[in-house]
Amino acid sequence: MAWCFSYMIYAFNLRWGANTTSFFLDSFLGISKGPTIFGSISIPAVLGTLALWVVIFIILYKGVKRIGKVVALTVPIPTILLLILTIRGITLPGAIDGLNYFLTPDFSQLTNVSVWLSAYAQVFFSLSLAQGIMITYASYLKKKSDITNNACIAAFADAGTSFFAGFTVFSIVGYLAANQGVSIQNLGIAGPELIFITYPTAITLLPAAAVLFGIIFYFALLTFGIDSAFSMIEPMTNSVHQKWHISKTKATAILCCIGFMLSLLFTAGNGLYLLEILDHFIAEFGLVTIGLLECILLGWFVPIKLFRKHANKTSDFAIGIWWDILIKIIIPTILILLLILSAINNFLYPYQNYPWWIIVIIGVIPLLTITFLSIFFMKVSAPREEKNHA
Repeated sequence: MAWCFSYMIYAFNLRWGANTTSFFLDSFLGISKGPTIFGSISIPAVLGTLALWVVIFIILYKGVKRIGKVVALTVPIPTILLLILTIRGITLPGAIDGLNYFLTPDFSQLTNVSVWLSAYAQVFFSLSLAQGIMITYASYLKKKSDITNNACIAAFADAGTSFFAGFTVFSIVGYLAANQGVSIQNLGIAGPELIFITYPTAITLLPAAAVLFGIIFYFALLTFGIDSAFSMIEPMTNSVHQKWHISKTKATAILCCIGFMLSLLFTAGNGLYLLEILDHFIAEFGLVTIGLLECILLGWFVPIKLFRKHANKTSDFAIGIWWDILIKIIIPTILILLLILSAINNFLYPYQNYPWWIIVIIGVIPLLTITFLSIFFMKVSAPREEKNHA
């Protein structure tokens, strides 16, 4: 998000120039030669990080009422901007090739364990599962809110937005591939490379309104990101506020300061390497592992049928016993199988061929820390939940 903030400013004069790869990696990040080489601090990244944490604090410190007002703007605005970007994208030469690439499935990938784990990680992250976010926001609902309806609307709206965003991304990717005379497979179409190398290149090559298009693109990313960011922080501030009876303002300030200090780790020359390693282990393993633990806890140690019965009392359509079976058996089985196969694959082929000790320190230790903390807090909270339901 800090990088997007900087690039939104750079878009006013297309400062990244013709060589977007060199600008992003060398001029902007000052990337070092490896994850163990600290390198220099990127001042624009530090300033962007500071600005964003200040914005998150301003949004959160007054609680859910302020959040509601912010969401009323930050949800429709990026959606409208996404629509504008899509309309512009599909009118460009080569866009159809990009859309064909996007919409043509590669069924051979169904046997690739990494693809399945990445897909589950994306669903967990996109729907804010296994992070306490949905639980916290659900606690703000009125007692008789239609739980099942809300869950289905959230899931379908999220999946629909993601699918729609694919048209925005791949229409531009198709245009860039046609413009450069290369295949789409040879372009960077994932992660930071897509956002900060591929897209700036395409924006520069636009026949008209390149500056406007660039500003809209990075502003849309920022507004999407702001929603994700404060929704991740809110469960923690709410928990600190309730557990230790610290005022909401103070709890928010403490966690935002901690978040800012931790974020500074990614502003150095090795920040991109750290981001990739942490993303791999925390997003693909951490979220799935915690989701698995939640299913086991709720399915086997808490009378889950009480949750289903409560939901059915307030919802337009009832969920059957199949929901219990999904939570208790089917989902845990799938997640365990995926995690085992992926762990074996990561052991045989170390991530990015980095030394094992780097992967352990940057990836595995944070993953284990999050997992153990999750187990601890689940154990602490489980008896209270059972008592409340009883």
